[in-house]
Order: sequence, then structure tokens, then C-alpha cells
Amino acid sequence: MKTIPTDLAARLARRETTLALCWVVTRTDGVRCGFTDHDRPVLVEGVTCLPENGLEASARTSGPGFAAAAGDVAGAISGPALSEDDLEAGLWDGAEVTVYLADWSAAGDVSMALRRARIGEVSRKGTAFQAELRGLAHTLEARHGRVYSRSCDADLGDARCGIDLEGPVYSTVGVVISASATGDVQLVGAGTFEEGWFTGGLLSVLDGERQGFSSEIANHTLTETGALITLWQAPPSPLAAGVQVKVTAGCDKRFATCRSKFGNGLNFQGFPHLPGTDFVLSYPSRNTGTNDGGARVS
Repeated sequence: MKTIPTDLAARLARRETTLALCWVVTRTDGVRCGFTDHDRPVLVEGVTCLPENGLEASARTSGPGFAAAAGDVAGAISGPALSEDDLEAGLWDGAEVTVYLADWSAAGDVSMALRRARIGEVSRKGTAFQAELRGLAHTLEARHGRVYSRSCDADLGDARCGIDLEGPVYSTVGVVISASATGDVQLVGAGTFEEGWFTGGLLSVLDGERQGFSSEIANHTLTETGALITLWQAPPSPLAAGVQVKVTAGCDKRFATCRSKFGNGLNFQGFPHLPGTDFVLSYPSRNTGTNDGGARVS
């Protein structure tokens, strides 16, 4: 049950309407930004909520029990609080959002928190964006702990994996020859690695206009001039020729890859010999050599 502040309750009882919705967003880097659907700035919780982005909220949906509530907010990418570069850098992914009902005519802060949420999927079309607001109950749906799986559940290079990605065997610095808007990057300096070595790895921009940008590598092929890297997520603008980038090896989480490519089979964090559904549902058959009670792995 929510308790409506006395000042706001008195204004709600008036015949005229002077209410607006405000969103206070705390990004993953700690920066707090405010937005409102009103046409003037509104002060909420010490944050000035700006109207430049023209936000509109959809209807909120919720389910019974602990079902996660959901909704959307849409607007324009404009102003210092919401930039294209920040969206591309992932600073808004998972950001905490508090939705307030505020009186825009008040001299001070007359508001009430309606609900809290986190930003989920963000989609863009030109200068417009739409962000999914996930209720806090969605965290109950997250997987915790380990799951029995044939594939490895460690991240390449983390403490459980143990591989040092800073070594020259698993990473290198290349120079961009050319790049397309779709995420294809032609490099020199990475041609000494076999084709596919960096597939599933990471490309990080070290200098230039897009310094700090990173994206996972979808494919790595060799060309006559060097290496062609295809990114899952293209940078906001094509990388300029001469920009230095760092590329690190990729791992497909399979035991064979861990053992042959990285020589790290002892640290494999999966269960490669786990019987699959076909094995569980099969039955002994005479003279076939399967399900005879012997060892599955020699």
C-alpha cells in the first residue's frame, strides 16, 4: 500500500490537473538522469527531469503472484542526458528506473514514487528509441548457480578458466585498413593467426573517435591483405583507416576446443561426457556394442 504525501494528496484533490510522469534513471556508471513527459523541467528527488526527449510510456502489464511486470517507454535520442554514444556503449543496459508522479506546477519537489524497474531491451530506429521496462520481479527468473551442461559455463580468460588473454598467443593489435557500416573490418597485423581463431572473441578500439568501443566477433576470415573481422554489433560509424584495435581469441565452449586450441582441458567448466537425451531413452541391443555396461569414455 502506498502512502500519498500530504502536499501531493491536496493537489490531487483539486479540480485542475497539474501532474506529469517523471523517470529518474541511474545508469550502470552511477550517473543519474531525469526525464519527463511534461513540456517543462520538473524537479524530482534532487534530479531535474528534462522534457527534450519527448518520452511516452505504454500501458503497464502485470501478472498474478510474482510474475514480472512490464512496460515500455519511447522517445527521441537528443540532449546531453541521452546520447547515441552512451546507448552504444551499453551504459543504459540494466539501468535502474524509478517512475514518479509529480506536480509540475509546484515550486519544489512534490512527487511520489510509483514503481521501480530496470531497463531491458533497447531498440532504435533512426533518432528514436524504445526501451523495455522490466519489473524488479524479473530478477527472480534469473538463473543462479551452475547447470549441468556439456558446454563450458566459464568466460574465456576469467578466474575459473585460467587462460591469460594478454599473451601474444591469444590476442594481438591490428590496424584498420577499411571498415563498412555493417560491421566488416579489414585489418593488417592479425593475418598470422589461422582463420577462425578470433571467431567468438572480442574486438576493442584502442584509439580514434570510437576509442573504448567493443564488440563480439561473429566471424574471422583471412584475405590477401590480412584479416577480415565481422562484428556482431557495428560501431555507430565505420572505423577510420589507421585506427588500432585489439582482437582476442574466441571460444565456442566445447571441450574439444578447450583441449586443442587452448590446452586447458583440466580447467574445462562443463560436463562433456554427460549422456544426452538419445542415450537416456535408448535401450540395450544385442551385438551392437552400445549400452553393454562398459565405459562410455576411454
